[in-house]
Amino acid sequence: MKKIIILIVVFLVISCNNQNQSKPMDTSRNEKLVKQYFEYFNKHDWKKMSEMYIETADFKDPSLGPGIVKQSRQEIEKKYAELNQIFPDLHDKVVQIYPSGEKHIIVEFISSGTAPDNSKFELPICTIFTFENGLITKDFTYFDNFEEGEGEE
Repeated sequence: MKKIIILIVVFLVISCNNQNQSKPMDTSRNEKLVKQYFEYFNKHDWKKMSEMYIETADFKDPSLGPGIVKQSRQEIEKKYAELNQIFPDLHDKVVQIYPSGEKHIIVEFISSGTAPDNSKFELPICTIFTFENGLITKDFTYFDNFEEGEGEE
């Protein structure tokens, strides 16, 4: 009888350990999704990139105004297509990816491009992506939205 109880306890401990190991696999999956996201971005495949979001996702983005703004896939695709018209060589260079728990990935990257007047920009950005069921539900992006030279004399 003692052997059976010991076997049951060992089985339960192993089962609990195996459940805890599933979390890093989710994080790893989300990291792969983020890498795919930036591949689509850099190929300017706005349709495929927008399909990585749920139908209507939550955004925090200085370019969209204060607070949380809901954006549909169509709005996401349109926003980036319009941005791409202004900056044809729009490119994001990922600096670092920071997994944060089961559902979040923080990405530090540099966005760059050249405007029609040949002026170039480089903008450091940090985005927190929230994933559920393999899709992005929240995209909280932070960057300095002040114009270059603002406040300088």
